Amino acid sequence: MAVIKGITPEQVTQICVGYYAGVDEVGRGPLVGNVVTAAVILDPNNPIEGLNDSKKLSEKKRELLFEQIQQKALSISVGSATPAEIDELNILHATMLAMQRAVAGLNVKPTSVLVDGNRTPDFGVESHAIVKGDGLIDAISAASIIAKVVRDREMDALAAQYPQFGFDKHKGYPTKAHFEALAEHGVLPEHRKSFRPVREALEQS
Repeated sequence: MAVIKGITPEQVTQICVGYYAGVDEVGRGPLVGNVVTAAVILDPNNPIEGLNDSKKLSEKKRELLFEQIQQKALSISVGSATPAEIDELNILHATMLAMQRAVAGLNVKPTSVLVDGNRTPDFGVESHAIVKGDGLIDAISAASIIAKVVRDREMDALAAQYPQFGFDKHKGYPTKAHFEALAEHGVLPEHRKSFRPVREALEQS
């Protein structure tokens, strides 16, 4: 595994060869729900305009690109780790497990894997960790969009189940509204019990 910071256009050309998969995660910071990862192998003959880090795109733009990626990519796979797995393994190791699951689910075997961030798990093929890769390499941008939309939809479903928590608004992140809901309504089965605010809410109850 190589960790690449400040990647140059020449390095992008060197590592973006063959059936390389871009991988990114969403949901390391929230107090509730799965951590979600995606792996995407794009089709060089069917480019997608406007790909970028999902955090830099509006919800409407993400949804449009999500549909285009589904239509045009050679292979897409989503992996996740549950709150129970996060509590057992810790969030970093659960995220690595979810990334391995996403790559294993691809129906095209990648020649290499490019991960946003500063570390990668073992995928059984060459891998590179690329700092800020989600804004630099289209396949990673596509993965960040897939993971973000999938996780946001999971939070919307949780919001319908527990409307008093407002998950559709804060997506499970540790906001003032989320803390207030925890204090008033208690901890849900979907909460991450190892995260301090949830642990403290459990102790107070």
